[in-house]
Amino acid sequence: MIANPQSPRAIESFTITPLSLLKQQSGELLLNWQQQQAVDLSASKQWQATAPSLVCFGGDFSWHKLEQILKQLAVKDGEVLLRLWQPLAELPAAIAIQTAGLSAPAQPILTALAAELDCQLVYLAQPPTLVTPGLLVMDMDSTAIQIECIDEIAKLAGVGEQVAAVTARAMNGELDFAQSLRQRVAALAGAPESVLAEVLATLPLMPGLEALVAYLQQHGWRIAIASGGFTYFTAALQQQLKLDATFANQLEIVDGKLTGQVLGDIVDANRKAQVVEELAERYQIARSQTVAIGDGANDLPMLARATLGVAFHAKPKVQAAAKAAITQGSLLQLLYLVSPT
Repeated sequence: MIANPQSPRAIESFTITPLSLLKQQSGELLLNWQQQQAVDLSASKQWQATAPSLVCFGGDFSWHKLEQILKQLAVKDGEVLLRLWQPLAELPAAIAIQTAGLSAPAQPILTALAAELDCQLVYLAQPPTLVTPGLLVMDMDSTAIQIECIDEIAKLAGVGEQVAAVTARAMNGELDFAQSLRQRVAALAGAPESVLAEVLATLPLMPGLEALVAYLQQHGWRIAIASGGFTYFTAALQQQLKLDATFANQLEIVDGKLTGQVLGDIVDANRKAQVVEELAERYQIARSQTVAIGDGANDLPMLARATLGVAFHAKPKVQAAAKAAITQGSLLQLLYLVSPT
């Protein structure tokens, strides 16, 4: 028997957590929320790993928290399937919730509920799978790495505050990206090329990046970076992580100094979105197996183009518009959103 969902006191009296119970039940538990009892999973034919689900991770899950989540999903009765999901030992176990007729809650509602419950909640209509080759396209600045390279270059060039203010407005979608990039690069005119090497020497990778890339590559996935940043840094990351492709902007350097110009066409929001389609076609990756992740407003077209677009540590405007959001924790948590089967 399980606790009555209409009785918070009974739920709170449980001495075993949902995660502990799932581990006892070999990772799957089918509950009849109305009749307060477990259901024989083998007798139910409707549950599939690729069916829509709500993935809950990054927190301790009590029966009370589970009740709050199910209320938000408007689950009043019927069967609820709980699945245990722990893609890697270094990641805490997560719970995937499936119920009949599960539809996508608005992302702002999920974000607010996750903040209230101190966890991460992501709705997956049809998650990509590890058993089929896939494509991951990442933004670089503040996604694959922890900094905005142009801001760090600007600090060394003595125009840090000026450039950082423009960067913040551009990433929030207040300025045209291409125009703002040219404006910021122009402020770097005359800076020695050595400032690029200084930034690269201490380039902080986002926690979980290396493990994420290695794990997906082991499963035949293609990994790329599409960045509004600079080729000087994406080329280094491509070599370090053995990435399949990178796309970024090239700074013009003459006589060892930055000229304040960008060579060629700007890698802007539309170009980043095109990269998803181009690479999927190049590597013959099914559209359902395309994933993109980024933090800024200029990532939104790319996130929309991929079947699974994830806002990572993103601005509120980006979180609200993306299909999914990871608001805290490491990049490795992206694995919670990929089905193992």
